[in-house]
Amino acid sequence: MVKETGFYDILGVNPSATPDELKKAYRKLALKYHPDKNPTEGEKFKQISQAYEVLSDAKKRELYDRGGEKAIKEGGTGGGGSFASPMDIFDMFFGGGSRMHRERKGKNIVHQISVSLEDLCNGATRKLAVQKNMLCEKCEGRGSRKGAAQTCMSCQGTGMQVRVHQLLPGMVQQVSTMCPHCEGRGQRISHKDRCKACAGRKILRQKKILEVHIDKGMRDGQKIVFHGEGDQEPGIEPGDIIFVLDQQEHPQFTRKGRTCLCLWSCSWSRPCVVFRNLFKHLTIEHF
Repeated sequence: MVKETGFYDILGVNPSATPDELKKAYRKLALKYHPDKNPTEGEKFKQISQAYEVLSDAKKRELYDRGGEKAIKEGGTGGGGSFASPMDIFDMFFGGGSRMHRERKGKNIVHQISVSLEDLCNGATRKLAVQKNMLCEKCEGRGSRKGAAQTCMSCQGTGMQVRVHQLLPGMVQQVSTMCPHCEGRGQRISHKDRCKACAGRKILRQKKILEVHIDKGMRDGQKIVFHGEGDQEPGIEPGDIIFVLDQQEHPQFTRKGRTCLCLWSCSWSRPCVVFRNLFKHLTIEHF
């Protein structure tokens, strides 16, 4: 018996939930409450991430079941009771890699696709429109005519300004803010030299059609990855666009591993062993 069910309630699962059930619950909630889709639900996204971080780890889950959230915060797992960044958990779950890797590569864009059991059984193709940042073709991502951009002297090209504040004698605080002179770009471009197409921003928001192939036998929660199709940004390798399959409930069939089970009810007046009926199969017209 568990001491408290708070983390289970956040994910909407029972305390007896399997690891696969926890993954499915986190996947749906994390995509729903991600800050990119729900900017006002940052706290909810954080709670979902913390709950999954604990319950997906066998040792932390055992500790939580015995002592509740208090035991986790007291650092019984050796981690000092601290939680990982919600975005790190999300990126690692959906294949975004570590924070150090993301510094050299743009973040991934994750979308969820609703699919039927027929789609997973027979295969399907979807054409989906996505909005993404793309380098301006007119200026080739420079934001200006060639050679017109100059390094911002206020931030030395870093795009950030560092200020040091003295709090107490011998104690200082270092604060980094976006450079107001170049708006974080690290370069300064005069108005007359700015690209007219992108207004000096170097990128444009554009729509792209992607053809998503759902192969036969794919599973609920499986990812389809378009490598390098994420937002483009000068000097950074684009991230990926990831589509996550979300299987909808079927009225007659249910899937268990590689087996499809047919749910059929019959009355006592028509014993199942003696009557015949006609029903539509997932792959064959009628059976």
